[in-house]
Amino acid sequence: MTTSDKAGTTPLLVLQKIRQILECFTIEAPELTLQQITRATGLPTSTCQRLVHNLLREGFLDRNGDTYRIGLGLVRWAAPGTFGLDLVQLTRPALEHLRDRTGETACLYVRDGAYRTVVALAETHHVVMRLFMVGMVMSLHAGSAGKVFMAFDPTARRAAVSHGLTQHTARTIVDIDLLDRQLAEIRRTGYSATFEERDVGAASVSAPVFGNTGDIVAALGIGAPTQRLTPADVPRIVPAVTDASEEASRALGYRPGIRPAP
Repeated sequence: MTTSDKAGTTPLLVLQKIRQILECFTIEAPELTLQQITRATGLPTSTCQRLVHNLLREGFLDRNGDTYRIGLGLVRWAAPGTFGLDLVQLTRPALEHLRDRTGETACLYVRDGAYRTVVALAETHHVVMRLFMVGMVMSLHAGSAGKVFMAFDPTARRAAVSHGLTQHTARTIVDIDLLDRQLAEIRRTGYSATFEERDVGAASVSAPVFGNTGDIVAALGIGAPTQRLTPADVPRIVPAVTDASEEASRALGYRPGIRPAP
């Protein structure tokens, strides 16, 4: 290896170790001792101690007694990187990946009270499609995306039930006990699949998108005509939907294991 090769690779190894240290800190564990950092990273004690002290000196970490936390300097420097970025921009790649993987229209929804609204979509290339438009407003209790909100956010369920469960089609669930059993199953499996609950001839599969606090911030899924999306297709479609929702969650700073804020 030449001197220039060494010069090019050594800093990357150091950055890798620094990243390991910074990634130890989470919403659940914002303050850690040096021993906890060493154990979590697996770095040699002397190496970890040296890097932590350097990070402290440069403002990447702050110290409070025997514990360390992400430094306010690092937070300040990171702020310009988030300026101008929003939910739609950050999750756009996941939405397009889902459309390309399934061939169907992929939609991103946010909730407002007892309703959900399409805030972004990646349209299918099929001639026959289920029509979606940005700005479409739909009730929560009819359709997979709405049920995802209700399953992972108790306030969404309360809002929907308080508003009233309208019978959109013969397959709309308006029995609260049955609805609650469905919501429990959605929480268990991590996705929702519905057929003709809001519109006859339409089906959808959706999954939750979580933010950096662990709370659900959106629902992401596909909608298609029942000619192309039947109950038999669900096992094939679900991995694509859940992969996309996880991709979107990661883009928003979510890490598995983070519990929602109380």
